[in-house]
Amino acid sequence: MKQLNIVLIFLSISLYACAQQIESEIKAEAPATLNYDTEIVVDSLNIPWGMEFLPDGSMLISEKTGTLIHFKGGQKKEIEGLPDIYVRGQGGFMDIKLHPDYSTNGWIYFSYASTEGEGVGGNTAIMRAKLEGTRLTNQEVLYKAAINSKKGQHWGSRIDFDNEGYLYFSIGDRGNRDVNPQDITRDCGKIYRLHDDGSIPSDNPFVDKTDAKKAIYSYGHRNPQGLVKHPVTGEIWTNEHGPKGGDEINIIQKGKNFGWPVISYGINYSGTTFTDITEKDGMEQPVFYWVPSIAPCGFAIVASDKYPDWEGNLLVGSLKFEYLERLILKENKVIKREKLFEGIGRLRNVKQAPDGFVYVAVEGKGIFRIVPKTN
Repeated sequence: MKQLNIVLIFLSISLYACAQQIESEIKAEAPATLNYDTEIVVDSLNIPWGMEFLPDGSMLISEKTGTLIHFKGGQKKEIEGLPDIYVRGQGGFMDIKLHPDYSTNGWIYFSYASTEGEGVGGNTAIMRAKLEGTRLTNQEVLYKAAINSKKGQHWGSRIDFDNEGYLYFSIGDRGNRDVNPQDITRDCGKIYRLHDDGSIPSDNPFVDKTDAKKAIYSYGHRNPQGLVKHPVTGEIWTNEHGPKGGDEINIIQKGKNFGWPVISYGINYSGTTFTDITEKDGMEQPVFYWVPSIAPCGFAIVASDKYPDWEGNLLVGSLKFEYLERLILKENKVIKREKLFEGIGRLRNVKQAPDGFVYVAVEGKGIFRIVPKTN
């Protein structure tokens, strides 16, 4: 038994070292010159998980602890009428997204942890509602993952729409690694696709599979906390947390299996291994992976004349190392990484706003705007 343990530890260390060697070919470096700076827009926030920009230039901000803030004219007002929110571990009040035709229909979409449904604890719910003054109205729960769990990890919960108006959202594996992600009859560890009213698209990949969760669009995910529509191709891109090593960037494809936890470039936090393979037939390889993990959260793909030298670049927040990472692509391959604004804090969200500026949400501080330097 002792010899077997030694062999397992050796294999885990070898796998991790191999991944580090591959990853070291593209190291994140601090830029020699940085043409941009940050300025505080909204201060005194705790964990600003989601942010969205209304047509009048004001902002909606979700605090994980269960508060929705309307920021307008330099003033913060709390919105009333929120659903009951289950705050546990990484879960609480999470992402916000306006309907693509918000100016006409007024729908706002939210993800949050909810105790509704089967089991003790909570799981991710998707709701849409309307904002009337300082109150949410017309609330409709579009999806509620089952079953509930008292575990606090891996809620996922980013939201976006594609060019056809389909609603995509992520739910993490909820800490049940060996059961949820690879089982399409169970929620969690998945990317989902719905019509904007919550109904299931008839061409979703598993609508004809017995007992499958019909809203699933892709599976084999760990904890995607970045999800964004590519501004040029219209594809849905995600970033997701790996364990110790193995954070990933993926381009979501219909019905595809992204491998977790069968394949991974990471290992257990203890240093032991849970898989000895990084690829397998029928499972997708990431566009990019990080070793060591940076704990990615938030995701923007730059398409703005405010940042001409960043056009098409990926921006990802690092919770662990407290910086914004810029990834430069060539034919969907990362060819260079840069660390921006090192020490800014735990960077929870990154979003390009309608005004063309990129905004970043930092835990314990607030929301910053990235602006060109004036000197």
